Amino acid sequence: MATRSHPTPAATWVAIDIAKRYHAVLIEAPGNKQQRFRMASSREDHQRLVDLLRQMPAPVRVAMEPTGDCHRTLAFRLLQEGFEVCLVSSVAGARYREVLFNSWDKNDPKDASVILAMLKQGMTMRYVDPLLAGHHGLQELSKTHYQISLARTRLQHSLMTHYLPLYFPEIERYFDGAHADWFARFMLRFPTAASIRQLTWDAFRKEAWELVGRKVNKQTWLTELYQCALGSIGLPVDDDSIEVQSFRLQLRRYQLLVEQRDALAAQAHQLLADNPDYESLRSLPGIGPVLALTILAEAGDLRRFAHHRQFLKYCGFDLATCQSGQYRGHERLSKRGNARLRFAFWFAATIAVRMRENSFRDKYERYVKNDPNNADRKRKALTAVAAKMARVAYGLVKRQTQYRCYFENALPRGSIPLSGAVGTS
Repeated sequence: MATRSHPTPAATWVAIDIAKRYHAVLIEAPGNKQQRFRMASSREDHQRLVDLLRQMPAPVRVAMEPTGDCHRTLAFRLLQEGFEVCLVSSVAGARYREVLFNSWDKNDPKDASVILAMLKQGMTMRYVDPLLAGHHGLQELSKTHYQISLARTRLQHSLMTHYLPLYFPEIERYFDGAHADWFARFMLRFPTAASIRQLTWDAFRKEAWELVGRKVNKQTWLTELYQCALGSIGLPVDDDSIEVQSFRLQLRRYQLLVEQRDALAAQAHQLLADNPDYESLRSLPGIGPVLALTILAEAGDLRRFAHHRQFLKYCGFDLATCQSGQYRGHERLSKRGNARLRFAFWFAATIAVRMRENSFRDKYERYVKNDPNNADRKRKALTAVAAKMARVAYGLVKRQTQYRCYFENALPRGSIPLSGAVGTS
């Protein structure tokens, strides 16, 4: 986690280029005396660095370019020892290196020099350690849920594009991703159309009745499914064949992933049930336990942002314009912030605009009113609603209040520019 910081006076500047096993360190003490060395990512070298920095004139300010999560342990140790730690952007570092050295040449000592120059210019982000801030557990829970959901989606695509077209193509239209538990149970018992055709209608109805769960007019639904199996074009393979065994293995794995995902969602709700920030976020249309968990895990304490514009920039919802000479491009989202936060608010916006009586749907409808079938306008409208969702979430958490359903005052007719769409409440 990081927020933009301003340069503070420091007697000792420390730049660290992070790698997996070895880090390049550059220290500049008063009098422009520089010291370079390599350190291993080990407890002994961490301690040697801490002992060295304690001998340097205070205050000591440390900047590092993160590489994955390899910087986390060293940053945690330095923060524990009382040193100020900040991060530099790898993209900004690459561009600054090209300007500073007029070359695309890249090596660790040169990167450390770039980090030091950016540190002294104040082009850094203040590092907030999740473990010290108290939301490391939420981050791990959120990321685990994401990885399980991603694995479930990939496996689901495999089932839809490989197994079902081979053995029971007609059943795909009955699949509903939101209620996939019954589908996995049913397919484990009847993996192919041939396995249904082996039974009479009465025998199939008796076995499938409990497997498919609650259905509207279940008798008619099962009759239609049985007729589909009788006329299926699926391959006639035996239930005990190696291909069906492989299919069942994937179905059991899919069932396990669904159970793990639901268990993590329930755990998140139980863990955050007494958190006032969680309750404020849950009051927003479209935000459930998982999205609220993602927002709190990725953003931490939203009150650390002094203004909602800082939070929007952290999410990547701030506007950027490309301009050169007579050319001035359109304003677009920078997308330089936290991608998972941006996804959470975008997903919540897509749900909110389908609900009734909330200001997010009202904003969306006003945006697309003049051209409701324009796909580009719909995309921009969802972008505007997602940005508004982030602003409202920030305001609710900061004021410790709940969302109240209301309609905004109608804006003047005509086209709404992107800057107005993101900037208006």
